[in-house]
Amino acid sequence: MTGVATRPIAIKIDQDTRNRVKRLAEARHRTSHWLMREAISQYVEREEKRETFRQAGIQAWNEYQANGLHVTLEEADAWLAKLEDGQDVEPPECHV
Repeated sequence: MTGVATRPIAIKIDQDTRNRVKRLAEARHRTSHWLMREAISQYVEREEKRETFRQAGIQAWNEYQANGLHVTLEEADAWLAKLEDGQDVEPPECHV
């Protein structure tokens, strides 16, 4: 780590999980400590992205509730089909 202050933290895991982590760490030629840090880091990053996506959905729903602007399934599907075909087309206009 480059200049980032770290502090130890204790977690309680059952013996079976501890053994599994140890076996996996040995197979990867890493320490159990490294494996757990990596697992936590990946989990937090994934969950932050999931929460950002969820919040964007909530915001979109609130905007729709406020102004009624939308595209239909058919409009969106036709646009996506054109993109799949390699056409560089603008998305459909939102309407009430």
